[in-house]
Amino acid sequence: MKLPDVILLPLQSEDREQFIMDNQWAFKYGAQQEFGMRDERCEEGEDVISRKTIEDSIDGENAEAYRIVLHGKKVGGVVLRIDKESAKEELELLFVLPEVHSKGIGKAAWKAVEAMHPEIKVWETITPYFEKRNIHFYMNRCGFHIVEFWNKYQKGPSVPEAEEGNWSMDDEMFVFRKEITDK
Repeated sequence: MKLPDVILLPLQSEDREQFIMDNQWAFKYGAQQEFGMRDERCEEGEDVISRKTIEDSIDGENAEAYRIVLHGKKVGGVVLRIDKESAKEELELLFVLPEVHSKGIGKAAWKAVEAMHPEIKVWETITPYFEKRNIHFYMNRCGFHIVEFWNKYQKGPSVPEAEEGNWSMDDEMFVFRKEITDK
């Protein structure tokens, strides 16, 4: 399958609100596909991924936010955390609008990220355990490997001690890593 010609354009302030809503819709769609309309899987009573989570990602230290564009149309987004001093970098968010799923757009966007940052040799990202579509995408399409499973027995590093008793199935996440080797 030939990958579509996508481009990554830096997120503009006037597009920020739509970027957040598109991201929330993409995550909500994934949860609805898995659990149906009855299960909300919401953070902070908002959506599957909260506005605050997305804003913290966009506004984070060393963050780079981009729109995924195909034939002039915004079809998704990506947020990276790039720290040139670090041994590994983070793919904070990557989403493609549900109406254009299964067209190679996500993989093409990921290839564009790698081409934009050839100096980076290790990438990490996380995804909820229930997101089979994402797990397939990261492992089978982009070459990531699962390196850790956060759950009630092995909590992620961002869980404050005060919240450890509140850990639930909804918080289970896979950690993925991709090591890029020169061939």
